[in-house]
Order: sequence, then C-alpha cells, then structure tokens
Amino acid sequence: MMSVAYNQISAFKSYSSWGRDSDSVFQSVRPNSTSDHNRITRWTAPSAAIIPNFHLPMRSYEVKNRTSTNDIKSLRLITAVKTPYLPDGRFDLEAYDDLINMQIENGADGIIVGGTTGEGQLMSWDEHIMLIGHTINCFGTSIKVIGNTGSNSTREAVHATEQGFAVGMHAALHINPYYGKTSLEGMVAHFQCVLPMGPTIIYNVPSRTGQDIPPRVIHSIVDSTNFAGIKECVGHNRVKEYTSNGITVWSGNDDECHDSRWDHGATGVISVTSNLVPGLMRELLSLGKNHSLNKKLLPLINWLFCEPNPIGVNTALAQLGVIRPIFRLPYVPLPLAKRVEFVKIVKEIGRENFIGEKDVQVLEDDDFVLVGRY
Repeated sequence: MMSVAYNQISAFKSYSSWGRDSDSVFQSVRPNSTSDHNRITRWTAPSAAIIPNFHLPMRSYEVKNRTSTNDIKSLRLITAVKTPYLPDGRFDLEAYDDLINMQIENGADGIIVGGTTGEGQLMSWDEHIMLIGHTINCFGTSIKVIGNTGSNSTREAVHATEQGFAVGMHAALHINPYYGKTSLEGMVAHFQCVLPMGPTIIYNVPSRTGQDIPPRVIHSIVDSTNFAGIKECVGHNRVKEYTSNGITVWSGNDDECHDSRWDHGATGVISVTSNLVPGLMRELLSLGKNHSLNKKLLPLINWLFCEPNPIGVNTALAQLGVIRPIFRLPYVPLPLAKRVEFVKIVKEIGRENFIGEKDVQVLEDDDFVLVGRY
C-alpha cells in the first residue's frame, strides 16, 4: 500500500516544477530504505497539492473611472437594479437608462448590475458584460457601478471579473459557490482568486446559496486591499460582529436595514425596495433614526418579498408604467389579488414617492408577456 502511495507522490512531484518547497512535504513519507516499506508511516496531505495561481491578474490601472476600495466602502444606498426587457426578451436599454437616471436623481450612491434582482442568473455572460459596459459608459461618472460577476465556478468568476473590470466597472460583487457548495477552505481559495482584480463586495445569502459564509472565511480575506466589505443577509447579530471589528457591512435585508444601520453599525443597504422609492430609502439611511418612515415602508417591503425576488419588483415596476410588462421565464407576475394590493400600498405611501410619472394601475393577466426563449 505504501508503494502505491509513493508512486502517486512521485507522479505528483514530476509535475511540481513550480517550486522546490513542494519536495519538503513528502520527506516524511518517502521511503529511504527497503525496511521503510514495512513500516506504517503517517501520511500528511500535501499543501502543495493546490497548484499556485501562476496567472497574473488581467487588470489595468489606466481605466478612467477607476475607483478605490475606500470609495466603495463609503457607499450608503446601493440599488440592486432591475433589468427591463423588450417583447422578444432582449434588454430594453431605453427603459434601463431611465431607471438608472432616476436612481441618480434620487440620491442612490451605487447600483448592482446583473444581480439577482437584475436577473443576472438569466443572462448569458455576453449579455452580462455588455450591460456592465453600457452602464459604465453612460453613467460611470455619476454613480458607482458594481458588477455581479460571481459564479459557483471559480473559472467563470475569474473570467467574468476580469472582463467586468476591463470594461470599467468600479467594483465586483461575489457570491460563494452555490448548489455544488464547497468547504470553508474552498470558499477562501475561491475568493482569493478574484480579489486581486479590484474592489470586491462579498455577498452572503444562505437562503439562496444553501451555505453560510461564516466569519472565519471573511477574517481569512479581510486583509486583502481589495476587500471592500460584505453584503450580509444573516441578521443583526452577524452585522454587529463584523462592524465591531471594523469590517464594512451592507444589510442585504430591506426590512432590517434601518436597525442594522442605526443600531448595529452597518454602512448602508444593498436594496431591492430602492428600485421603487429610492428617495425614501436614502432618507431612511441618511437622516438619523426614523422609525415612522421605517414602519411606513414595511408593508411595501413585505409585499415585494411575498414571492422570491425579483417577481415582486418586476410586477411593481410594470404597474408603475416605467418598464414593459415582460418577464423572462421562469419568473411570472404576482397574482391579480397581489397586483390590486400594490396599488393600495402606492396610494398609502404616496404616488409622488415612487419613480415614474404615470398613474399606478392594476395590470390584467393578458397584459403580461412571458418569454421562454431569449
């Protein structure tokens, strides 16, 4: 059995030409004499089995909109912006531009392009990078553009992040590998592959990924100069744990962001609700504790998340008349009763507080177009 292990090790060493240190990990198991084959020797897993990343980051410091990690850390309100569609399922860039302009006019500091709310999970990478590039080209001097270039494949995450920074995005948003999952050590290795490229926000949302990013992982990467902070969805206690150690946190839960900001030290929020009421969300996070406003917004927030995001925000924006009622499947609009409820919520909060200028209306089932091939 030892001879088999030794043969494997020898084969491994033949490919270990990147450094001499790899030899040392095998000294305890390399047989020095015939008698050694008869001894039981404790085998230690070689740390050198993880091939060092010999690829240099494909990055440039000459991008005109290049921003620093500290600039990203200071952002208060970041909107996870919706991606609108034309009837055939392609991007409606005119409507998209209007959405971004309304975010800028109402005081948003940054936007997430192609996140869950923006349906990056339904985009090809070509579409994804194109939209990041378009956003930077049109709005990069007015608002910070954070591209969601995360993936459960490290190879894809690296490639998309290189492309995102190459077209000028200010920062990247990265999820932990989902579905297939990995070990905690694997998470650290995954993030370490993308951090060298530019300012990075880590996104922890166990309800979607099926796996929590524990503080141990974050503390392993916190010394990277490109680590901007974490979008945290676990709750106030986790937020407080990070902020008490000087780590920048954005709440990932709109219903908790007021208390996270004012009671637990969060810098701000990465928000879905601000797609609809960016001015009110800005006020909630910038002008001190405001329990009255928070209470006023909670019915809207609860409505938005009655089904998995982005179903609610897609339905709402269509009823406000700011996007076409087009859905890329598998998302479908909220049922009629919920659409009626939304109109009532808008009237209670005040139509003037929502984006767009058209009257809010109840859309019928036949008004929506569901696109399965796009």
